[in-house]
Amino acid sequence: MEQIKQWDREFFLWLNNAHAAWLDQPMYWMTKILFWLPLYILLIFLLFKKLGKQSWWALLCVTIAIVLSDQLMTSFMKPFFARLRPSHEPSLKGLVHLVNNYRGGLYGFASGHAATTFAVATIVWLLLRHHYRWMSLVFLWAALMTYTRIYLGVHYPGDILVGAIAGIICGWLGFRIYQYILKKKIPSVA
Repeated sequence: MEQIKQWDREFFLWLNNAHAAWLDQPMYWMTKILFWLPLYILLIFLLFKKLGKQSWWALLCVTIAIVLSDQLMTSFMKPFFARLRPSHEPSLKGLVHLVNNYRGGLYGFASGHAATTFAVATIVWLLLRHHYRWMSLVFLWAALMTYTRIYLGVHYPGDILVGAIAGIICGWLGFRIYQYILKKKIPSVA
């Protein structure tokens, strides 16, 4: 396990130190949820356009996936594992590139940003993949959003990977709940 942590740390330092001054502020803003509000509005519009009245059930299940993934990270994993973020790790002091002195909370394993963005990407992709061939681009958004966390020095790559996997599972569970609801509400649809 120590070897894996060492690799995670080295990979983090390599990625975090491959920064450019002109990217600092864009990365800082891209990590914010509100920055992506136009994308969220577009995704909701596409859900209503293709799913009609079933969109309300879809939005409920997206919300379930978000809450489940967020709570899994913030209420269970972070306090249980208590792994310091790179920005709070004393042995990395002076080695981590920070932007606007942003450090995040104390613990970072696993990434809540990764979990929630990959949960949204997964369930939206599962809901709309047959309607829009380009829908897999939501995973590019999730990857970019989570990369900002490494760039800003607040997550190790392992934090991101585990958060993304948890988010994908939560997104899939949200989709399965949606299918179950449709089966119970509209037997001929599902």
